[in-house]
Amino acid sequence: MAKLRAGLIGLGMMGRHHARVLSGLDGVDLVAVADPAGDPHHVAGDRQVLGGVQDIIDARVDYCMVAVPTAYHEEVGLALAEAGIHTLIEKPLARDVASARRLADAFVSAGVIGGVGHIERYNPALQSARARIDNGDLGEVFQIATRRQGPFPNRISDVGVIFDLASHDIDLTAWVVRQRFAKVSAFTAKRSGRPYEDLVAMSGELEGGTVTDHLVNWLSPLKERVTTITGERGAFVANTLTAELTFYANGANLNTWDNLAQFRGVTEGDVIRYGIDKPEPLQIEHKNFRDAVLGKDTDIVTMQQGLDTVIVAEAAVRSAASGTTISLLENA
Repeated sequence: MAKLRAGLIGLGMMGRHHARVLSGLDGVDLVAVADPAGDPHHVAGDRQVLGGVQDIIDARVDYCMVAVPTAYHEEVGLALAEAGIHTLIEKPLARDVASARRLADAFVSAGVIGGVGHIERYNPALQSARARIDNGDLGEVFQIATRRQGPFPNRISDVGVIFDLASHDIDLTAWVVRQRFAKVSAFTAKRSGRPYEDLVAMSGELEGGTVTDHLVNWLSPLKERVTTITGERGAFVANTLTAELTFYANGANLNTWDNLAQFRGVTEGDVIRYGIDKPEPLQIEHKNFRDAVLGKDTDIVTMQQGLDTVIVAEAAVRSAASGTTISLLENA
């Protein structure tokens, strides 16, 4: 069987990782790479570095990975859709809802597969947590809280921390419990001298009643990527930096201390650190998209789901600006 011909546009900080994975992906030949700024990380190998999206189209690729700055996602994505090329676009799908909607609609109209690179979905810790939630291990899920903070990445110039980082948390939160956001409220700060927010505290509610809380910033020397999912039987803590999943079970021990016994909550129980396989999330993301192009039943982040994430992110920006809670039900 002939290998799929893949293209890559954007050879920056993320593009270099996509080039590495695509270069070694079974059943795929990375035949064309493009970046008008050249190849700063020297990942093109013996391939000519092309100038832009039209060059990728002219190379007659079967599908393309788009890793250009967010501001160019719409322009590049629409050109690829019009050319009938299956496309995976780095997250977020676009810089605003209108652009994201045009992209999602264009790929549906063209009848080609469009995906979004929300890589955290493929983190082994979150994959395991979702499977265990589906299995009923937590019972009803009450709350999902995430912490995603660390130093500012110099690669980001055209969006704030909500679209770049918090979009991970928006997507994984809705995905892990299969519930869309119903409401969002956010507070932001600008402390680094950039025109965009670099800190956000965001709370929300999912359509199933699950409460969410997200602390995200580019201002901390401590790099942290933690998701805590609390349910009626205990809590999962997923550390996505180390791909570790820990279960804290509700205990069955009785409180004999009078002051504590009056509290009708849970008690501490067993703690389990799961042993899970830890494949590279980017490898799994690309394998799934390759299989989708081949017509197989696989788990990709669709452009509609990417649009849903942009809707929530834009609502968070509006909430912070207006000081109000934004209802998302009209966008469902």
